[in-house]
Amino acid sequence: QDLLVESGGGLVQPGGSLRLSCVVSSSIFSLYTMGWYRQAPGKQRELVALISRDKSTTYVDSVKGRFTISRDNLKKMVYLEMNSLKPEDTAVYYCYGRYPETEYWGQGTQVTVSP
Repeated sequence: QDLLVESGGGLVQPGGSLRLSCVVSSSIFSLYTMGWYRQAPGKQRELVALISRDKSTTYVDSVKGRFTISRDNLKKMVYLEMNSLKPEDTAVYYCYGRYPETEYWGQGTQVTVSP
């Protein structure tokens, strides 16, 4: 059974919006640091956003003001709301979890921003 499962990717036009979701199969989800990474073709995987268990957040500069990460501890879900999408946001997006020092990854979901 996969620990992290993403959904919500797809094709969107520049300027559009998407919301990614990730469900986590763990009874101690609230203790996890969660996040989203992405990997574009030919590029290294990069951090997009992190949310700690106290819900403090961190974003890569290129998405600040456009993306919002959030979590629902009761539903064991983490979300990435993406607005004002740009072609350079095109990538496979991965859900990420860490507790306490063990890292977990989802299978990835494709986001394509194109006219």
